[in-house]
Formats: sequence, structure tokens, C-alpha cells
Amino acid sequence: MDSPNIHILSVRTALPGPPVDNVALAHRLGVGDSWARWAETGVGIRSRHLARDLESGEITHTLADLGEAAAREALAAAGLDAQDVDLLVMGTSMPDMLMPATVNIVADRLGIDGVPSYQVQSGCAGVVQAMEIAVQRLAGGSARTALVLGGDTWVKHFDPSGDIKHLSPAELVSMALAGDGAGCAVLSVEPRPGAAVVRRVRTRLVGGLPPAQTVEWFGAHAGTGAPAVTDDRGAVETQVPVLAAEAWRELLDDVGWKDSDVDAVLPPQHSGRVTERVCELLGVAESSVTSRVEETGNNGNGLLLFQLERALAGLGSGGRVVGLTVEATEWVRGGIAVEVL
Repeated sequence: MDSPNIHILSVRTALPGPPVDNVALAHRLGVGDSWARWAETGVGIRSRHLARDLESGEITHTLADLGEAAAREALAAAGLDAQDVDLLVMGTSMPDMLMPATVNIVADRLGIDGVPSYQVQSGCAGVVQAMEIAVQRLAGGSARTALVLGGDTWVKHFDPSGDIKHLSPAELVSMALAGDGAGCAVLSVEPRPGAAVVRRVRTRLVGGLPPAQTVEWFGAHAGTGAPAVTDDRGAVETQVPVLAAEAWRELLDDVGWKDSDVDAVLPPQHSGRVTERVCELLGVAESSVTSRVEETGNNGNGLLLFQLERALAGLGSGGRVVGLTVEATEWVRGGIAVEVL
């Protein structure tokens, strides 16, 4: 018996408050305009959304808050209720706490009960891993409608209201990059006019490379003396384009598409600069690229959903999308191929 098509009924996202541009962040950090210019030209970020109030330092949003908001909007856009959901999967590198799992907090707030739930703790590839789990469960017949959530909040790792003089260069880069946000896709075996179909989801571990990024579990204020974040920017800018190109070729070969068949390309979004390098290596036209990191900051497992939301909104019947992801912690490459019916 053939597996059913897995349809993307909707994708919606949530951000914590208004954008914070580089000048505003530089002012709050007590650094000059040169830092703001560097953040845009050297890192490729114009603004980000933060789940912490810059003036008071107080947390304004949790990952559960953002995941709940995105899920409610996604369900409404799909014309479904919480009772229609029989599977939840979340990808995140930064859950709100060790236990309970953030995915279960979101489910409880939505009124979803008695269904399987999974939380994949992984870097930028986590949302694709979550998507792969959901697609497999739906295709296997054990569920009919799934919520796939992805997102991250950096608030326990950086405090923009504090003194940054002690931060390492890697932490300063990460502070320029960091954004908070979450997204949710509603997947179903039920067809819907104008819905997109998942043609392929693929993830692969890449061994033999040292981690280019690390994030300490207990954040910046655990008293361990270890930096909250390490970031080998040279390795990221060198390896991510190469691995993205490998994932691109694997996905296209799997679905039998040529490069020219793809209408929207969603490149890895480690920074605006990395995105440019990926697109140069792939040789794709700038007009086909959907990028969000310049305006949202790097919100990790949320970014692919932010890109997918925008790309699908601009495509009609027959439109084809390839989204790519590369995790630079312990390296993972992957992506998703989607076609609008």
C-alpha cells in the first residue's frame, strides 16, 4: 500500500515584541556606532526580536509562550481545533527547562491531551528532525494531523542589560546574531486545495568535524567559569556552505528535480553573511532566495519555519521549495523539499 501524501496545511510564527535594531542594541550594551555597523556589514544582521526587556532585563516571553502563540495561529489558519491534533513534535536547542519538556507545556496550554509528543533537542537541524519524525508517523498511519514546532530563546545565555566587558569575541558575535522566536507547521494526511505536499525530508549526521559552536546548558550565570557560548566563526563560514550544497544535491536527487525546477530556496541562516556564501556556492538567483535572518536574528530552530511561511505565501500551484539546514554544533546537514498542489 502506498504511503499517503503529507500535506502542510499552514505555517505560522511568533516573535517576542518589536524588532531591536543594531543601534538600539549597541546603545543598551554601551558600545559605539562602530559595533552597530559591524553587526550589519560583518555579521549581516539589521535587527532581532528579544524575549528580554532591554531596559529592565526581565524575561518577557518563554519558548512555551512563543510556541503556543505560533501553534494557535497555525491551527486557526488550517481551520482546525486542538482536538484534531494527534501528534506533536518540537525541535529546539534551548527548551525552557530540563523538565517538563516545553512541547508538553505547549500541548497542555492548547488543551491537547492523550496523544504522542516528542521533543528533539538539537541545534538548527532540530526542526527538520522534528519534521522527519512527524512525516514518518503520519505516513505510517499512526497519526493523521501533527503540529511540528521549532524555536529557540537565547535569554538564559545572554543578558543585554548587563556588563559585556567580560564577554569573549565569540559571545559578542552570538549576541549580535541572537534572536528569539518560534514557528509551527500543521501537517496532515488530509488533502486540502492549495496545500503544499512534503516530497522529502532528510537529515544526516556528519562525523569527523570538531564542533564549531557550543552552548553551555546552564547559561551565562551558572558560576562555572565556562563561557556560555563558543563560536568558531571561521569554521561556520567555511563548512556550512559546503554541507548545504551537499544537502541540496541529495534532496534534488531524491525527488528527481533539477536546480532550475526550484522556485524558492531557503538557505541555512547562521548569519546574513553565511547565507550569501551558501547561495553563491549553489549558484541560485537572488530572486529565488527566502531569507529572514537579517530582520529576525538567528532564532535557531524557528528560522526554517519563518522562511517557509513567507515562501509558501508567495507561491501558487506547482511551486517548489527546498529548505536547507546545517547544524554546526556536532554537524548535521539536512533539509526539506515541498511542492504546492
